[in-house]
Amino acid sequence: MNHINHITNKLVIVLLSGFILCNVSCKKNFAETNTNPSVVTKPDINALFSYSVENLESYQGTEWVWENLEQLLRYTQHLTTDPYELSTNINSRYRTYYNGILPNLFAIRNEVATKGDKERYKNINAVTYIVQILHGLKVTDMNGSIPYLQAIQGRTDNNFKPVYDNQKTLYDTWLKELDAALADLKAGGSDQVNFGSADFFYKNNWSSWAKLANTLKLRIAVRYEKQDVEISKRIFKEVMTDAAGPIDNDDLAQFVYDKPEHNPIGNDIDYRSPRFGTSSIVNFLKANNDPRLKIYFSPNELLGNFKDVLIANGKTLPSFINLNDPLIMYQGGPADWTTDPAVATYYKNPFPVNASVSYKLMSTINKKFFAPRYGSNTTGKLLDYMVTYAETCFYIAEFIQKGYGAGFDTKGTAEDWYKKGVTSSIKTMNKIAVNAVSTTGFEGSGDAEIAAYLNQPGIKFNGSNDLERIYIQEYLNFYRLANEAFTFCRRTGYPKNNSAYYARNTWNEPIPRRYALDEPPVGTNNENWLKAQQEQGFTPGNKELQVLSSQRLWFDKNSPNFGAGN
Repeated sequence: MNHINHITNKLVIVLLSGFILCNVSCKKNFAETNTNPSVVTKPDINALFSYSVENLESYQGTEWVWENLEQLLRYTQHLTTDPYELSTNINSRYRTYYNGILPNLFAIRNEVATKGDKERYKNINAVTYIVQILHGLKVTDMNGSIPYLQAIQGRTDNNFKPVYDNQKTLYDTWLKELDAALADLKAGGSDQVNFGSADFFYKNNWSSWAKLANTLKLRIAVRYEKQDVEISKRIFKEVMTDAAGPIDNDDLAQFVYDKPEHNPIGNDIDYRSPRFGTSSIVNFLKANNDPRLKIYFSPNELLGNFKDVLIANGKTLPSFINLNDPLIMYQGGPADWTTDPAVATYYKNPFPVNASVSYKLMSTINKKFFAPRYGSNTTGKLLDYMVTYAETCFYIAEFIQKGYGAGFDTKGTAEDWYKKGVTSSIKTMNKIAVNAVSTTGFEGSGDAEIAAYLNQPGIKFNGSNDLERIYIQEYLNFYRLANEAFTFCRRTGYPKNNSAYYARNTWNEPIPRRYALDEPPVGTNNENWLKAQQEQGFTPGNKELQVLSSQRLWFDKNSPNFGAGN
């Protein structure tokens, strides 16, 4: 019995010892042996950044089809097409911001904050703010108040009901964040960690990122103008006196998405309806021998021996076409088809000559310029210039012309910057066309063609309507940037009705000046959404065109009506 007890006691000791050893060992190695290898516990900053900046572009197929080609560029009269209702597919920019762009940028900063050598990540931190402000501007441009200061706090602070910040708060916050980013980027330091190949925009050229930040400040300045012109003047001075300066180089500093396989529009270039040139833009480009005419629009079928065919069949073209026009192959029509149905009928119906011959009279947009690989096309790539040197130049020219450059070095006159903007715009558009394997405006450098264009009486400064000339070139440059085009037309009221220089086409429809931001799902952030809608003077949830055309965003409240520029 004693022997059994002795054995039992020894066995208990062994078992207890084994349990203690096992317990210590298991606790020591638990994280290692029980970690799910498919779960990322230490985020890769470069992968996070690549995903966010890719989302600046990857969602835009939806935006091009449902917003840009069908709505915004029609409202600005860069093109015309069948009128359609505002689809539920619009505003993908908003969803992308909170699902695909902001979360990873916040995660990058959170990860940097944990590092012992965080000073080496200042430039990376700075760039994350520039990216989120770039897209944030685009989001508020059509939505007004949006969550920002408390956005993405659900992950860290369990705050799933962020406040909607108004546009003034957004602009002021973004200006401070851009200034802080500029300070870090200009501080330099050879030991700064970079994004590696994840930065496929600027390839870790911190100077280019700083220039982009300054051009974004100019974007904010032009939006601020109708609410507080003194702030616009202050921003302009800051940008022009900053050592980094704004975007200043066609090849290096422009913000361009360049991936050969990218094909956002594709075969949807004519979705629901073809797109045509309006008479206002086509006639202006023709009258001034603008190299962008052939880049922007495609010729109709009045080519070759069409005159002989017309004579042989005793046919006369409609009166809106001049038979002796050397550029007769480019024809535009009314932006609003109801204003001139006699001409608008030729958008969808060719001009009949005989039983077997008819001619399409109206010029469509140059489809390959927008969608290099639509249909059976297998060549060409789309370059998407999101922020350009030309845009920068026109903002500077505009502000100098308005007298905002007094007391500091603007590095040239309004006319100097105007010429730089026109030159860069034409060259950039031609480069897009070359890469798209589309029709180009010139071969070679284009210097001679551009010089001749700048010397046209209708283009060069004349001391009379120089601001309007800056505006119209700014407008023409936004042909591929629908959001900026629509913002430009809202804030300036140009092109102007009945202008002797460039007249906006007659228009009968109400134009929505913003989107109706949908209410969050019931039980989530409804109170903050409702408060923001009411503070902005909006009828919550109302999507009627009359409401969206009259209840304006903060930056737009003091702007002229479409076509009522002054």
